[in-house]
Amino acid sequence: MKGTAVLFQDDQTVTFLENVDRSVFEEIKKQCGCENCNCKIENKTVEFGSISPVFWCQDEVDWDYGY
Repeated sequence: MKGTAVLFQDDQTVTFLENVDRSVFEEIKKQCGCENCNCKIENKTVEFGSISPVFWCQDEVDWDYGY
């Protein structure tokens, strides 16, 4: 199952990961509150720093409408 993961970072930024597997979201979710959150996407390790909280949207995000 694919969807969009929404990550809120400590520096007040928001990261949207679109079309990612639910397993990627679950891996990131386990790391909430860690200083160095990271995951593997398309065979590359991506680092996000400190994040909290994270959300999952199973359907595609309609950016024109806002969700």
